[in-house]
Amino acid sequence: MAQVIITPRAERDVNEAISALNLPDDTWTRIGRSLRALETFPQAGPDLAGRWTPTRFVIGPRSWMILLYRYEESSDRVYVVAMHDAQSAASATAARP
Repeated sequence: MAQVIITPRAERDVNEAISALNLPDDTWTRIGRSLRALETFPQAGPDLAGRWTPTRFVIGPRSWMILLYRYEESSDRVYVVAMHDAQSAASATAARP
C-alpha cells in the first residue's frame, strides 16, 4: 500500500484556498478521502504532459480542485505536490494553444 505524503507546497496551496474561498472546516478531511484511492492505486490519475511530466492528478472534493501528485515506485510513495484551481488558465490541466 502506497504512502501518501502532502508536500509543504501542496499544503500551502490548499490552506490558501481554504482561507481565500472560505471553504468548510472539513476540507482537509474531504481531501483525504479524495486521495485514499491512491494508497491502493497510485497510478490512477491521468498523466500530465510537457513540463508536468511525470505528474498525475486527481480531482479533489470540489470539481475545480486539482490535486497534482507524483508516484515514486521505488519507495511506494505518492507525493501530492500542488493543488491547482481547474478554472485557472495557469492550471496544469488548462488547455494549451
